[in-house]
This record gives sequence, structure tokens and C-alpha cells, in this order.
Amino acid sequence: MSCSSAVLCYNWRRSVDFVQEIMIRGYGMIKEQDKLFILETKNTSYVFYIDESGLLQHLYYGEKIDLSKDAVLALQQKYPNPNGCSAVLSKDASTLALDDTCLEFSTRGKGDMREAFAELELRDGSRSSDFRYWQHVIRTEKVSPEGLPASYFEESAESIAPAANPEAVANSLVVKCKDNNSNAVLELVYTAFEDCDCIVRSSRIINSGEEDIIVRRLMSLQLDVEWERSKVTSFHGDWAREMRAEELCMAGGKYVIDSGTGFSSNRQNPFFMVSEPQAGEYFGECYGFHLIYSGGHKEVVEMTSHGKTHIVTGMRPEDGWFLLKAGEELYAPEAVMTYSDTGYEGISRSMHRFVREHIVRGEWKKKERPVLLNSWEALYFHVNEKKIEKLASAASEIGIELLVLDDGWFKGRNDDTSSLGDWTADEKKLPNGLKGVAKKVKQRGLMFGIWVEPEMVNENSDLYRAHPEWAVRIPERDHAEGRNQMLLDLSNKEVVDYLIDSMSNVFEQSAADYVKWDMNRNFTDLYSQTLPKERQGEFLYRYMQGLYRLMGTLVKKFPHILFEGCASGGNRFDLGILSYFPQIWASDDSDAIARIGIQNGYSYGYPQSVIGAHVSGCPNHQTLRNTPLSTRYAVASFGVLGYETNISDASKEELTEMKAQIFLYKQWRKTLQFGQWYRLGGSVLERGQAYHSYFDKDLVKWIAVSEEQDKAVAITVQGQVTPHSGHHVLKTRGLKENASYHFYNIPVKHDLHRFGELINMIAPIHIKQDSLLHDTIAKFIKMDGAKEDITVSGSLLNKAGVHLAQTFAGTGYNQGTELYQDYDAAIYYIEEAE
Repeated sequence: MSCSSAVLCYNWRRSVDFVQEIMIRGYGMIKEQDKLFILETKNTSYVFYIDESGLLQHLYYGEKIDLSKDAVLALQQKYPNPNGCSAVLSKDASTLALDDTCLEFSTRGKGDMREAFAELELRDGSRSSDFRYWQHVIRTEKVSPEGLPASYFEESAESIAPAANPEAVANSLVVKCKDNNSNAVLELVYTAFEDCDCIVRSSRIINSGEEDIIVRRLMSLQLDVEWERSKVTSFHGDWAREMRAEELCMAGGKYVIDSGTGFSSNRQNPFFMVSEPQAGEYFGECYGFHLIYSGGHKEVVEMTSHGKTHIVTGMRPEDGWFLLKAGEELYAPEAVMTYSDTGYEGISRSMHRFVREHIVRGEWKKKERPVLLNSWEALYFHVNEKKIEKLASAASEIGIELLVLDDGWFKGRNDDTSSLGDWTADEKKLPNGLKGVAKKVKQRGLMFGIWVEPEMVNENSDLYRAHPEWAVRIPERDHAEGRNQMLLDLSNKEVVDYLIDSMSNVFEQSAADYVKWDMNRNFTDLYSQTLPKERQGEFLYRYMQGLYRLMGTLVKKFPHILFEGCASGGNRFDLGILSYFPQIWASDDSDAIARIGIQNGYSYGYPQSVIGAHVSGCPNHQTLRNTPLSTRYAVASFGVLGYETNISDASKEELTEMKAQIFLYKQWRKTLQFGQWYRLGGSVLERGQAYHSYFDKDLVKWIAVSEEQDKAVAITVQGQVTPHSGHHVLKTRGLKENASYHFYNIPVKHDLHRFGELINMIAPIHIKQDSLLHDTIAKFIKMDGAKEDITVSGSLLNKAGVHLAQTFAGTGYNQGTELYQDYDAAIYYIEEAE
């Protein structure tokens, strides 16, 4: 392999003293020095080396360190004697036991008993692999897997100075290993993202021989850590209750995160963390991991018998197999990892920046998102032009910027049993078609959005009757359905081409400004009628490639459209989707109290700018819970704000409150959507795992701090009130220590009905609760809420906090008292003082 200005090559078997360092405009550093590889970011070092046997031994990943002089000697594990009953690698390495060695990848057959990174089946049925270092390449460009979404670098005049070489914008390390048992090549790719302390890894298997190879598994990332005990934090759930955080301390065994649905799933999100057992929100060593993939995934955290923590993440091996003929290759998706010595908060800061800067892309990457009104919970399937026009009229009056026509608009779609796949407007509901209804909405000064579910088909549809072979089902057998629908076979190029054309037609007819892209069922009856028997194991992977081609083509064709992913809510909330769509609907559960746990769970690995969140009606349609409108807004404002309720039927008081909310949100939108999100004391995760004061009953405390640290918005939400515990302290994060800030709220007027018969404590005459007289008085008399208005230093806010007004505790109420009862929310605004 030759060297050039773009590619730097080196083969360890050529005994040359060679040192090469590349640093590209703050995008990370890769160093190599005599069998030692060092990847550096702003605050971290990742180190591995090639040992005498040609194995890639992992040495260190953590806080940035000096690696001069005897670094390798200090970091490498010594093997002077055999290791008990462990198998050794070979006669030449008679003391090297792989299951007691930190490696960059593990395989079957040579004594490594841990969860494998790669597993091949050869023609004779054997599955033993023996990959050794062959060569490496440092490329002055970002290396990404073909046919899959990937992280990226982008020039930014705001943050990056011009480079000496304008073409050199990124760099990746590619290490190639050859299997001594076959002619397979395993390629490991590393890219360092200096600005957000993240390292991205991926892998590729190449069949460079003549005989067929079956790939039984190919993961994306492996990390071995010298920790005898670890704590795993993972995020689980189901429909309407996504991202429930769970923690487990481990001293032995395996912890497995396994989606098993064909998609990334609401049951097991691919984001997870591994930390020291004592780590918490603000302290302790911690690693965070993401997978840039939307299909089935598997993560394993294994406590080995030799006192190490072994971590792998990647595509779910049980989802299939891959036949590689001579010259063929398989790409695994990218995975990203980050390290923090400041607990979960440090992981979140790095991951948020990584997602914002290196995953989300296109016109809407940093563009403020509009406040929308979605028709679903207002109308469900009962949509028509008059109802939409009525909603648009009400929406324009209160400051809504975008009206979304959800499910029910296309031919024959009156419930979920028919019509998916037939993407033409229902003439009975929309006599002027999509063009006509969109025109009427836009005449109200609103943008227009449309709901689609391209990947699905109903058996009762013209599309299925014309092309039954396009559905994912096994011919001549009964098939399982979900929500009365089947998946279309996106591994079939003909299907993807059809969907590109049909979706283009919908978007053009409606002049869409926004698209909600839904997906409402999991995989069953895995089979493609276009794949031969020996390649049926590749179906799910090929489906994902088809999906990414479909999304990528449409996003490129319609760059102005704001696409929002959805999959029965959060059933496909992952970095793969976010590589095409800048936001995802977080959950079909719009109940504010349930959403606190859901959005708090997402906050560990995802920034608020990618989280769709709506204010819905009450009683809530998923829980029948009643919560104040102010609380519904406060929770939804820590996301991309929308409304999903029939505002045509809302009261004058509700519309007035919504209008005020939207007006304020627009003023603070940049901070709320793109500021740094911090979980303050009392986060949902810590409540389940650590002691908290009996008197601290806030369900959540969040703050979003602007990038310039000159503005911030904080919210608190009360859980169930504890009697006689009216004192609360709000301590911030992320403000400039030496700056002065104006800290204030916007006092509210409280409805007298909230005090019930206590009104008789101040009324000159007796007033029966909820009587006509009570209602009449309440229309004209409101109770003033407490006012917060101080100017203090950032250090005080960050370190001491603000003692807020006393809340009502049954002993009196005046202008210095705040009404902060069950499920109430409070919002505080912080601005740097002149």
C-alpha cells in the first residue's frame, strides 16, 4: 500500500522507527508511536497498542494523560506466568490468556470466553477466528460505513479557524487485522471528536479469499476496563412509558440490553452508561455509549472472572446472519463513546453536543423550530377541511406557527383497519385535496404539515391488492399483524423507489413545511420475497439500508421540510433516525407527569432540541389525569414545543393562557431548544437510587442555559405535597461564576376555586363551595402568586441557590406565599445583568 499526502500508511512488520501525528482544526488528534496508538480529545485519552503476538491490546480510556517515556510499560498488563486454567493464545505466547486481557475486539476460539465482538463461520463449519494485526491507515478524511448513517464533521466559521489545508477537515484511524484461519480481514475504524470528547468506532469484515464466509456477528465497539465492580444505567419501557432509567451494580455475570423487535425499540434504548458503583449526577468516573443505528441492537456489560469490565455494543446477532462471497464486505454501524469524571452530567454534556453538532444536519440543524398544533388528539380520524380550517383559525389567534394534519386524511382512512399505502387525499374529507386544505391553512399565516406512515400497508388497501409480494410476510402462511397493518419490504429496491415517488407526490401537493413520519408496529414473520434462502438472514439489515436510502433521498430532495420521526412515540428514538430527521416524537403519552420521567430519561443521552413534546388536553387521553395547563406547558417547553388539543373548543381563559405561553416561549425559544440542559437536584434517576430529603418532593428540576451563559430558564414540578414543608431552594448549574444575574418569575393569578371552602376564612358572608356565587366571585377576584425578583451573582446561584417564596402549607396565604400544590409547576427566568 503506497503513501500519499491524503493517506499515511505504516506496516508494523516493516521495522521502521516512525511517528506520525495529525491534528485537524480541533477535530481530534491521532498519534502513533512504535506500536502505540493514541486518540486524544480536549479532555480524554484513548490508548491501545500492538503486542508481540499482533493483538490489539487496550491500555487506557479516561481523563487526558501524559504518555511520554515508559507509558506502555506502565499501562500494559504483565504475563510472566500462565493464568490458572485459562487457555493460552499459542505456544509462542504461552502465558497470554485472552480472557484476562483488555482487547480492542474479542473473537471465538482462542481462549477469550467473553462476549464476542466478531464471529465467523467458515466453510467447514468451524467458528474459531485468529485475527492478528496486518496494517493500518490514517486518513485525512472521515471514514464512514457505506449504506448506513454516520457522524460527520462540518466547517463552521463561528467556531473553527481556517485550516492550512482546506481539504483536510477530519481524520480517521483504520486498523486492519487478518484472520489466520481464513482470508477474512477485520477493519476497525476510529475517529476522535475533540470538541465534545467523543470517540466514534465502527468495523467492517471483508472476505478477501475464495471461499464463502458466514458472519454470525459483527459488533461496532468494544471497551475493556480494569474495574472489578461496575454500575450499569440503562433505559427501558414500552409504548407510552419510554426511557425508564434503571441502575444495577455488578460484581459478576452479564447485563444484557437486547431490543429484539427489529427496531431500536421503546423497550431497550441503545443509549446506556457504565460507571463506578459510587458515581452519581455530579461525580464519579462514567462511560456513555450510543449506537448510530435504528435496527435491532445488543449491548452486553460483562464482569469477567478476572476482575475486569467487558463492554460491547452493536447490531443484534440474533437478528440474522450475513453471507459473504469472495470480495464481499459487511459494514457494522458506528457507535460513539465518551468518558466523564464528573458523573452523568459530564456524559450528558458531551453527548448533547455530539448529537447537535455531529449527528443532526441540514437546514434545521440550528434553526429554531416552530410551535405547532397537531390535529391527532383534537380530531383523531375524523378530519375534514372545515375542522382543519377551524383549528387553523384558532391557532393563528394564539400564536401557533404550524398546523399538522395527522392521520385520517387519505382515501378511505376512517380507522386503522384500511388504506395505509394509498397516499391520495380522501375527496369526501378534503374535496379540494391536499393542495386546497394546505392553501387555506397558509392563508391564516401558518405553515402546513402532514402525517405519513410510508413503511406500512393495510391488507385492505389498493396497494396491497396490487402488490401483495411487497409486504413482509411468509407466502402461503398466516401472518401476524400489529395495529391491523404489515410492513413493506424495504429491502426491495422497487418498493423504496415507489415510496420515494409517492411521498414526493404528497409533499409536493401539500407544499409541506413539516412531515411527521410515523411507524406503528414491530417486525414479525421475517421474510423477503426478493431474497434467496441463503440471504434471508440479511433481511433486517437490508431493510434498514432501504429505509436510510428512502429517508436520505427525500431529505435531500426536500431540504426545507422539517421532518419529525415517530414510531408509536419513542419506538425508534435513536441516532440513526436523527441523522436524517432533526427531531423525534418522544412518546405517545402526552401526560405531563408521565412525560417528566420520559423526557428526563432522554436527557441523559439526547439534547432537548431533538425531543418532540406537546401540551395536550385534560383529562389526558392516555392516563385520564388532570394537571394544570401551566404544568403541561412547563414540561413541554423542555423539548420542541407543540400543542395537541382541540383549541376550537377551549375556553377563553385557556386560550388566553396558551397565547401568553407561546409569546413567552418565542422570547426564550433559542435557550429552551438549544441551551445546555442540566438536571438539578432531585432528578428522577437519583430519586430511585439515592436518599433524598423527606421535604424535597419536586418531581423534577431542570435548567436550560444558553450557549453564551447569559440566559437561562429553570422549571420545578411538584409531586405530592408533604404537609408543612413549604421551603424550597433552587440551585442552578452552568452559569458564569463572576457574572451578575437577574433572577425572576412571572407572578400568576390563582383561581379561587383552588382554595375550596377556605374562601370563607376571608369572605364576609358564607359562600358554598362550587356554588353559583362561588363561580361568580372567582370570575372577578384572583389570588396573587408570589413574586421572585432579585439580582445576584452566578456563584451564588450555582453554589448556594435561591430560597424561593414559602409555599402554601395550611397556615395562611398572602402575597409572600406561593400556591405550589400537587403537580404544580414553577418557571424561573435568569438573565445576565448589565
